[in-house]
Parts: sequence; structure tokens; C-alpha cells
Amino acid sequence: MAEDRLVAADPGLVRLRLAGIAVGGIVLSILVLLLLGRPIPTMMVACIAAMNSAFSVNDKTPKDQAITLVLVLVCGSASLTVAAFGATAPPLDSVLFVLLIFLAVYAQRFAPRGTAMGALSFFMFFFAMFLAIHPRQLPEYILALAIGLAANAVMRFAVLRRRPEGELLRARRAFRARISAVVRAAAACLASGGSEWRINQLRKADTRLHEAVLMIEDTIGDLFDETGTQLLRRRLLAVELACQWLAITVRRTAEEDGLPEEVRDDLIASLLRLDSLIERDPRELPVISETEEFSKMLVAGSRLAERTEPGDEVRRAIAELALADVNAQRVAEKDYSAETELPGDEAEEEPKKVFAYDNRTRSAIQAVVGGGLAVLGGELISDARWYWAVLTVFVVFLNTSTAGATFVKGFRRVTGTLGGIFGGMLLALLVTGNTIATVVLILVCVFCLVYVARVSQLLMAFFITCMLGLLYSLLGTFSIEVLWVRVAETAIGAAAGLIAAVLVVPVRTRTVMVSDIDAALVDLCEFLAGAEALLSGRENVNVIELSRELDRSVEKVRTTIEPLTHPISLASRRDYGWYVMSTLERLAFRARQIAARSEPGLLPADDRLSAVVERISRNIDVLRDALDGDERGKLVRNTATPETRETDNAQARSVLTSLGRMEAGIIALGRAFEVPVADSTRSVQQNVRRRTTSAQAEGDRVTSTSQDSVRRSTQ
Repeated sequence: MAEDRLVAADPGLVRLRLAGIAVGGIVLSILVLLLLGRPIPTMMVACIAAMNSAFSVNDKTPKDQAITLVLVLVCGSASLTVAAFGATAPPLDSVLFVLLIFLAVYAQRFAPRGTAMGALSFFMFFFAMFLAIHPRQLPEYILALAIGLAANAVMRFAVLRRRPEGELLRARRAFRARISAVVRAAAACLASGGSEWRINQLRKADTRLHEAVLMIEDTIGDLFDETGTQLLRRRLLAVELACQWLAITVRRTAEEDGLPEEVRDDLIASLLRLDSLIERDPRELPVISETEEFSKMLVAGSRLAERTEPGDEVRRAIAELALADVNAQRVAEKDYSAETELPGDEAEEEPKKVFAYDNRTRSAIQAVVGGGLAVLGGELISDARWYWAVLTVFVVFLNTSTAGATFVKGFRRVTGTLGGIFGGMLLALLVTGNTIATVVLILVCVFCLVYVARVSQLLMAFFITCMLGLLYSLLGTFSIEVLWVRVAETAIGAAAGLIAAVLVVPVRTRTVMVSDIDAALVDLCEFLAGAEALLSGRENVNVIELSRELDRSVEKVRTTIEPLTHPISLASRRDYGWYVMSTLERLAFRARQIAARSEPGLLPADDRLSAVVERISRNIDVLRDALDGDERGKLVRNTATPETRETDNAQARSVLTSLGRMEAGIIALGRAFEVPVADSTRSVQQNVRRRTTSAQAEGDRVTSTSQDSVRRSTQ
């Protein structure tokens, strides 16, 4: 299973490719500059350019990536020039450096191109001061910058060129490994009787499957036409939902009292058989559908409701997953013979505003103030290396918009740097005097820091600090005192960033959380409107894409809410954050369920559809008014949910049931913000406490698959 773990850890091997591009670009730059007889400092500039552009240039198409590389060259050259001339008239260099922070942070609103241009400009200014570049040296350093970017282009477009077909194949392998992991985790959970540790493992497996699904969705547009892309998205969504439903039913069944031991053993055996039937090589059409075991699973999962037996819910979930997997694999092989619905067109993205006062602008202003404080504090530690503090300010304000996020990121940065001190000392002492070994270890550190950059700030800071220790050794200026200065400057920068975030146009985590939740509720309204139009037959709407937009909004809330739930957070309402996040994920899950089962005209002229959608929409409006601080109304709870009436069509019944569960989710979210329910006689806090403590017992609840269970009371 080691291969499965490796493939699944990096769906599509995208991070591995980026790390290879970074290391290859550095090696190529060094070779070229060695042939030109350039000194080590110029090589460092070229290497930094090759490394930084490897993970900051992320445009979708090769053409856009090439344009970005050219623009990055222009910005980097200008940054080197300004830094070199600014250094001749201190403290002009520090003033310019702080102003550059504003531009670099503000440029993130134009991601991905703006992020790449801002980041490389900042790092070129930083290394201009690190290497003490003089104006007369500019031509050779700008040449080194151009060579580094050219080396990156060679690796990016020639040596390790992106091959969408191979990337899709690897992503599909990761996808199958993730499905297998979910099934194995479900079997282990059932065998343990629903232990907390096994339940957490099952949730983690669900989260990683979701990552693989998103990776495939990022790739399929290069290989499939619009029809194929939308069909595959629908089938992938069906598999994801089937896995989540399997996890839910297994958790519920594992906690049942009185489940016969022979039934438990049979269910575990069925899960393990399903795992054995999941192919590791997705290049062949799925043979699972041709096996006798597959037929047995479908039969076992199709018992009539009135003849249910213990474990039937899990058997049905296994059958749904097996069938969803078969359909997804066929569409991935461009076999659309079993598909009947033609997807709609995607909506065009709205252009971004050039000037706007929002959280990104506030972050840029805070970064300027934090940079100024870092300069002052850094000078007190070391007048020669104060720029390390400014670097930390820039890093902690990358992709953060709240004081809490800045605090958490600063903590990770300092912790990683502290660990890197010991790693850097050890490595530098081991290879002192051995240039080749030093260069090799530097390349290893570069590979590791690029590979982990997207998943762990702490590890990234660790490898950066190790690399710096080796660089100092290579330049002949290594000392333990220098590395400790690095720690002190990093701590000063983190503190300066936190002070700026708290005192300068501060943005509380709750404020941004409320704003992001409001955006998610807007996406939910759009989804409901689209789903109603599709189900009633009025319009052919792409509800799959609308559900994914809601997923992205919920993921943004997860990122924003992290400071509330992080173990080191100063906030006192961690349980509150867990509860809000859990409820939003429940809503997103129901939206995915509805999207996967919706078809044009599935519920034509059905008064239940319009009634429940209207009621949910009204409750969303009430909740949004409460979030905005306006006069609060009351949420309306339906006393006769749409699933209580019989429906001949099982698919329509499933959609109506999911709408009813979504309505309950809105009520639950309203309780978190103390919005009263019209027919509720209990206090809001009692309701929140009851819902939170009993959340895991709800059969339709989907909690965060990457975090601990929300089973504590809100405060």
C-alpha cells in the first residue's frame, strides 16, 4: 500500500512536478553561470528566481505562464534596481522595502499573476540587500535573474512539461487510492465498534478523497470537451457522495446496540471485497462490473424497505458506491453510452476590480505598518540583518486577512524557523568545507520546501532555515550566532505583523467569518434557484457547477475560521467555530446530493418543491439580515417536511428529502447566531447546546472530515 499512499498524498503528482521544476531550474542556472564564470552571489539570485517562479507562476495555460514569466522578469529587474540604488542612501532602502510590501500584498487580489509578480519582486529586493548589491553590479545580477527564469521556462515547458493526459491518469490513480482508503477506513471503523480514533481516520479519508476529486476537476478541462467535462464532474460528485454516505452509514451502524456479531463480520467482509475489486490501474475499463461479486453487492443493496434487516443500510451504501464508481470510470474513458442528460454551459467569471477597499486592501495597509515596526525592531537586533524581520511580515500577511490568521501563521513561522535552526546547524557542521555536499543538501532543502509549500507553513519555514544555514556555510559566513539572529528577527517580524493586524484597521476573525458565511449563503440561494428551475423543467441549469461554487465558499469559511479552532488560538470559542463549520459542511453535502440527483423536469408542477425552496430562501434572508446586524426576524420551521408525503419516483423523493435536511441545516446555523425559530419554545443556547452534543448521532450529518468531531457545547 506504500505506492497508494504516495500517489494519494499528491494527487496528479503536481507538487512533485513543481519541486522537480524548482530543483532542475536551479541546477540548470548553476551550470550556465559556471560556464560564464560568474561568482556564487549571482548564482544565488538565479537560483532564487528559478525556485520562486516554480511555485508562484500558476497560470492555467502555458501561454499565460510564459507571459507571467516575462512580466516577472520586468518586475524583478525593477526591484533589483530600486534596491541597489536605495542601498546607497539609507534609510531609503528600508522605506522602499516597506512600500514594496504594500504592492506585493495588494497584488494578491489579481492572483495568480499578481501573486507571482509581487512575490518575486519582494524576494529580489530582499536578496539585493542580503547580498549588498551595488548599482554597478546590476547588469550581471539582472542577467542572473533572466537566466534563472529562463531555466525555469526550460524545465516548465520542455523537460517537465505538463502532460494533461498523464496528470489525469495519475489523478485517477490517486482517486482510486482514496476510494480504497475510505473503504478500508470504513471496515476498520465497523470492526472497532465505532471508536473515536477510527472515526477520525474515516473523516480524514473522506477529506483526502475530496482533494483528489478537485484535482481531477482542475485537469479534465484540458482533455474533455464541455459535455465530457460536465458529465465527469457529475459522476465524480456521485462517487464522492456515495463515499460520504458510506461513511455516515458505517458510523451509525457501528454505534448501534445489539448489532449481531455475524452481521458485523459479514459487512466487514463485504467492505474488504469491495476494496479488493477497486482497480489500481484506471487505464482499463472497470472490470468490477463484470465480476460476480459486483452483482452480489447490487442484489444485497437492493432489499425492499419493508424487508429490511440489520446492516441493510451499509449494504445499500456499498452497492451505490460500486455503481457510482463504475459510471465514473466509464465517463473518464469517454464512454458516454449510459448518459442521457446534456449538461449546460458554464457561467463566465466576473472581472476583478483594480481598486477596491476590502480585506485584501486592509491586509496591505497592515503589512506596511507591520513592515515599519519590523524595520525598527529588526535594527535593534541587528543593523545588518533587519530585513529578515520584514521578510517575516510579508510571509505572515500572504493569504491572510484577519488578526487570528496572522497570529497562527506567525506562530508556525517562528516554530518552523526554530526547528530549522537546529537542522541548519547540524547540516552546516556536517558538510563544512565540502562544497559539493553543501550544494546537494541545498537542493534537497529546496525540493522539500517547494514540495510542502502548499500544505505546511511550518515545514516550509523549517526547510528554508536549513537552506539558509547551508548558504551561509557556502558563503563562508556561517555561525551559530547568525542563525540565532535569524530566529530573533523572525520573532520580531511575527510580533510586528500581529501588532499591526490588531491595532491598524483591525479585522476580527468573526467579522471575516460572517462575511464569508454570507457569501456562502448567497451561493446557496443561487444553487436553490438553479435547482428549482432545473427540477421544475423551466430551465436547464448547471447545478453541478453551482454546488461546487458552494463547496469553494465553504472551504473559504474553513480557512477563515481556522484561527478560532486552532489549538494555540487565543480565542475562547473553539466549540462555536467547530459547530458553525460542521453545519455549513452539512449544507454543502446536501447541495451535492441534490445536484447529483437533479434532472430537468424531475418535479414538474410540484407544490412541495416551490414551498420548501421558498421557505429555505426566506430563512436564508432572515439569517443574512442577522449577520448584517439588521433587525432580526424569526426562522420558520416547517412542521410537515416534504419527505413525509409519498412519491413514486425514488430519485424525486431523495431530492425532496435532501431539501428537507437542508432546511434543518439552515435552522441549525441560525441557532449559532442566536436567530430564534418561530415554533421553538426553548432558549437559543439550549438549542445550540443540544444540537451540538447530539450532532454525531444525526444520520444525515456530515462533519468536517479533516477535524475532530463537533460534539462539544457552544460557549
